Amino acid sequence: MSKKYILNSADKPLSPSQVYMEKISSSVLKDLFSTGTSSFNVLLQAEEKKNPKQSPYKRPKTSVKCGTTSSRRNRPVMAPKKLRAPESVCKPAQTNRVLSGNSNHSKPARNIAVVGSTMGLTPRAVPQLRKTCTPNSPRTKLPLLHKAAITRVVENAKKLCILTAIKPSNVQKEKAAFFKSDFNYNPQFEYGNPVAPVVLARHNNASDRFLTQAVRIMELALQRYGSYEKFEQATGGHLLTKSRVWHNIKKYMEKEGCLGEIVAQVTDDLLSRASMTVVNSRPTLTINISTAREHWLEGMLRHEIGTHYFRGINNCHQPWSSGVGRKKHNLKPLNPTEEGLASIHSVLFRKDPTLWRAALLYYTVYQAGHMSFSQLFHDLGRFVQDPNTRWDYCVRAKRGQTDTAQPGCFSKDQVYLDGILQILRYRDKINFPLLMALGKVSFEDVDRLKALAQMDNVRIPHFMQDQARYAEQLEKIMSVNQLTDEELKAIV
Repeated sequence: MSKKYILNSADKPLSPSQVYMEKISSSVLKDLFSTGTSSFNVLLQAEEKKNPKQSPYKRPKTSVKCGTTSSRRNRPVMAPKKLRAPESVCKPAQTNRVLSGNSNHSKPARNIAVVGSTMGLTPRAVPQLRKTCTPNSPRTKLPLLHKAAITRVVENAKKLCILTAIKPSNVQKEKAAFFKSDFNYNPQFEYGNPVAPVVLARHNNASDRFLTQAVRIMELALQRYGSYEKFEQATGGHLLTKSRVWHNIKKYMEKEGCLGEIVAQVTDDLLSRASMTVVNSRPTLTINISTAREHWLEGMLRHEIGTHYFRGINNCHQPWSSGVGRKKHNLKPLNPTEEGLASIHSVLFRKDPTLWRAALLYYTVYQAGHMSFSQLFHDLGRFVQDPNTRWDYCVRAKRGQTDTAQPGCFSKDQVYLDGILQILRYRDKINFPLLMALGKVSFEDVDRLKALAQMDNVRIPHFMQDQARYAEQLEKIMSVNQLTDEELKAIV
């Protein structure tokens, strides 16, 4: 059972980098956080019918549109919606009291300064936004996002995220059978909302492009530490209690000036270590308590909040915030840049920034494309001893399949190492603050888009403020993982 809270400061003024958000339509938030990978899963629950007097954002009957400007657009929503846990099977969750801050805050500045380096950031004027503040309002104050110009077909808006649909519904039952068979049984997975075979086929295309680098990264770690388990203990530290996880999340949000903006929850029912989701129009951070380690948790928060959340917010300001806008400006896919950048931020400032997880995910997916579940499990014993950890990696790589005796994979997890190596290859040419400010764009589009960008109110995470130190950390990642510019130029 997961617990959730909205962390905020009751009496402290908001950070200068903050502005308000009263309510965002679920379609806008879904567009924000839909990266198509498991670490950034989107779990949109069906919303209750809205009272048009309560919300200035009316949902069209036949499509989800957010492009119309209205004088009512910033009128506050007085009644907060109930929160629900992001489960694949929707169950009513206990409604938690949302603690709001002091409603008598002074108005935020009209032009919000970018936090961090402004190299290459040229501000453009935006229309002044109206803001209404009602004293003693129970609502939670969240960051202001412009309504993106989106026209979406209802069927697409209502579809379950593929990452939710391919999560097997009988994992525990099949895990018990697999362990009882001495790891030789091939699980037969079941799904509540099976994905069409033609869709799964598009994700059954494992690559070997960076396989050599993936294996070398893991072998280097094993040479240094002897086993993955020792590497995990030495570099990750001890597992944190729930109270320490809450404390660290709150402390990180204070550093980023986003306290009170995000619903936070911990759970032990998550395939990934953390995820940034949207539940009933609220940004929701979920942390897997079983993997929340002392020295790794802040990296998870830099990954989910400092990268995915901030780039999502920045994206809302841009002309390419909608699918129509992306097509108009001929944008490249946001991945592998999105997950590559987030994965780099996961290991940034670690004493040993070994890219183990990205490498193991890449390797596991490739092997899954050529092996059965049980074969894959035994093969991973080369790198991971713990059978429970191996099981988790195998399930990730084989999810979507029914009969795992057949070779096949879900290839999305290769995007992490792919993105990391591409970004490291061009690290000296990438304007990283601008890449963050432009939102959900590929690093390849940055130079072309910067003249069109809306730069007011963009948010840059605190760890990007010192660009010299940031560059040093990228060099450290290169060195620790024995990557060279010559090698990257040859493969990227």
